[in-house]
Amino acid sequence: MLQTENIYYFLLILPIVSFLYSSVGHGGASGYLALMALFSFAIETMKPTALLLNLFVAGISFYYYYKEGFFNSKLFLTFAITSVPFSLIGGRFDIDATLYKKILAILLIFAILKMLNVFGKENGTIKQIKLWQGLLVGGLIGFFSGLIGIGGGIILTPLILLFHWGKMKEAAAVSALFIWVNSASALIGQFSIGVKLEKESFILVAIALVGGILGGYYGSKIINNQKLRYILAFVLVIACAKLMFT
Repeated sequence: MLQTENIYYFLLILPIVSFLYSSVGHGGASGYLALMALFSFAIETMKPTALLLNLFVAGISFYYYYKEGFFNSKLFLTFAITSVPFSLIGGRFDIDATLYKKILAILLIFAILKMLNVFGKENGTIKQIKLWQGLLVGGLIGFFSGLIGIGGGIILTPLILLFHWGKMKEAAAVSALFIWVNSASALIGQFSIGVKLEKESFILVAIALVGGILGGYYGSKIINNQKLRYILAFVLVIACAKLMFT
């Protein structure tokens, strides 16, 4: 893996990506997959490596947001009940998910425009999520996250904000743990079909954690909600580009 051409550029960009994603409560799998595709990593190593990086970066991000008191356990459980088993199922499949990724990219574009108030300003009213809504959303995100090798935060966070189920930092905290459990479940699904991690993956983990620690700290303690929205919009643009062109 580390013999890839221009690997040093990859290693320089990796902590920047993890910083951006961790600051908004994400693990960064969509960004890592885009980077690995750009630097011509072997296809069979990309999905499990992205999930592994997700575990560590989302985990450290969750720690910082939880420590600051932004975690809503009830909101998290509403999604996680169905997302975990469906992520395990999705992780067992290795299929071409090109069409799904293109559709998701288009949907994320609308989410970005909404968050930037292109369709009118958000109101601050928080709505109680219905159980059936959480179970349905969690199951769908879980399955497709496991299928393409992401934790699902790029889908869940915009949904929480757009449907007013939580505020920005609350959404970040819930998404971080959501990403962690889905990534763990999908990785177990990968292992169950014989996929193995390369030893070099843990070197990438150590490098990504540098950005992840800084991102989690600044996102939870220093950056305000509005700035986090702009960072999230930027992260989603990266995710859209990855989904559309890789």
